[in-house]
Formats: sequence, C-alpha cells, structure tokens
Amino acid sequence: MTVTSQQIADAAGVSRATVDRALKNRGRVKPEVAERIKQIAKEMGYHPNQAARSLALSKNPIRVGVILSSMQTPFMDVVLKGVRDAQKEVEKRGVSVEIHSIPGKDVDRTIELMDELKEKKVGGIALVPTDDERIREKIDQLAEEDGIPVVTLNADVSKSKRICFVGQNNERAGETAAGLMAECLPSNGRICVIGGRELNPAISSRTVGFINQLEKIRPDIELLKTFYVENENNSEESEKIALQMLAEYPKLDGVYVSSPAILGVCKAFQKKGVEQRIKLISHDLLKENLQYLEDGTLNFLIGQEGYMQGYEAVMILYKLLVEEIKPKDEFGYANIIIKNKFNI
Repeated sequence: MTVTSQQIADAAGVSRATVDRALKNRGRVKPEVAERIKQIAKEMGYHPNQAARSLALSKNPIRVGVILSSMQTPFMDVVLKGVRDAQKEVEKRGVSVEIHSIPGKDVDRTIELMDELKEKKVGGIALVPTDDERIREKIDQLAEEDGIPVVTLNADVSKSKRICFVGQNNERAGETAAGLMAECLPSNGRICVIGGRELNPAISSRTVGFINQLEKIRPDIELLKTFYVENENNSEESEKIALQMLAEYPKLDGVYVSSPAILGVCKAFQKKGVEQRIKLISHDLLKENLQYLEDGTLNFLIGQEGYMQGYEAVMILYKLLVEEIKPKDEFGYANIIIKNKFNI
C-alpha cells in the first residue's frame, strides 16, 4: 500500500505542506521537526511517487540558477562547458537552467543576480562566490528564509549555510605545490609567491596552504616577498610584476604562482633567460599553460578538474530538487592532478 504525504502529516501532527517542505529540504522547517518527519516517513516506508513527481514537474517546472564569476579567465570557460553539458542533460528531464556570467569578482552584481533568481522562484542556485560577508549573508538568507539551496563551486564560502561545495581543496593544492617546491630547491633556497586578489577565496587558500606547509617541511627556505596581480588574466600586468620581482630579487631559486596570472610570468622568465634556473610552479592544465610546461619554463602544473566542477554543481541541485537526493558529502573535492613535461 502506498504511503501518502497526508498520512505522514497526520502521524507527525503537522500540515501536509510542512511534510512536503521537510522531505524536499525546502522552506523554513525547524530542524528537529524536519528530522522527526523524515524518521516517520522512513518507518512508514514512504517512497516518492515518480509518476506524480513527473506530472507535478510538468505543471510547475523547476528552474536552477547558475552564477559564474571571473569569466575573463580561460579556466572558467572549462567550468562553463561542464555547466552547459549538465544543462542539456537536465533540460531533457524538464528542469531549466539559467546561466549568468560575471567578469571579475563583483560582489554587488553577484548579490543582484541572486535576488533576481530568487524573484524568478528558482529552486536552487550554483554559485562561484566571492569571499565577502555580504555573499555569506545572502546565502544564509536564501537558505533560511526562502528555502533556496545554494551549491558553491570552484571557491567556497566558509561558515555559510550552502549545502555543499564542489571544487578543489585549494589549501591542499597549495600544500601540494609546497611539497613539489621543497623537492626542487637546494638548502637555504629563496622564493617569491605571486598571488591574486584577496576577494578570490580559491587563490587566497592556495597561497596560505603553500606558505604554511613550506614553513613546516622546509624551514630553511626563505620566502622573500608575496606579489599580487590585480587583474589575474592580464598577461601584460603579470609580466610587468614578474619583471619587477626578478629585478628586486635576481638570485631567486623558485616562484609559486597561486593565481591564473602564469602566462605573463612565463613570458618574463623567457625574456630574462631564467626559465632553466628558477623553478616555477602554478595551476590549471590549460592549453596555453601546457606549452610552457612542455618547453621547461614551468616545472609543474596542478590541475583541478574544472569541467567536473561545473557539471556536478548543476547535477547536485537537480538530484536534490527532483529526485530528493541530498549530496552525500559536504565537500565534493576535485582531484589534485600533478603534471610535468614528461606526463602531459
């Protein structure tokens, strides 16, 4: 005999609407009440009616919103391809996906888009966030007041009420870079770091992971200075900063670039003829980066499965909203892929 949501409501002493919100993890339901409803549903052997769900979906289609930032970077094109492939897949099943792109890190525009998607009554949002308290507050508001789940991808917002994060463990990726650098350098080596904007939590986490781990495993190595590239995809700016770094510290042994600014750095290395002397480590297995890995200017690149990040973020929301399957883990970490010129 099929168990209905009304029977669960009667057993729990709540309304049918409350049961629906609790079982679908949507809307404001006290955690203890939601847990009790789910337990009663499990004990009664409740299984969602797939035919009824498909009918309901045809009458009230679900929409998912995607907000991607830093779209001026080639890496985000890879993420976008994953999003678009997932979009094609879920739209065949009746779920629409609305994609918005933001050049750079624009907190005001991100919040504006989150509010627009809320007004359009999206069922969930996948977001490449900025490390800003206003973003954290907006995520929490959507989760608590509007029942809109948010999945973060590529970069995370710590201590927010997003349902999960999809992307690389950026601090661990920085630690990985530190381990590689430690193996490359002689005793008392001297290094610099080139990072990016502080609003990009992924880059900040990489930088922190690299510096902290290198201090632990190679305390003899001296970190001379951390440089910052404001426009992370501006090759001319990153080349200028790298040339400045090489002028200030001509006896460098290694450089770690935690931001996407690696192309200009490689050009500066070749211009000064130091590409065979200074060890250089950075991120992202992009075509333009791989050529510098192949010719030996770069010693290591660390990949982060950008396609997977975009694809999985959309599919997690689809499974949650349509199939009522919550993400298995809070952190859906991408693999940390290490490449050198011998295993491209």
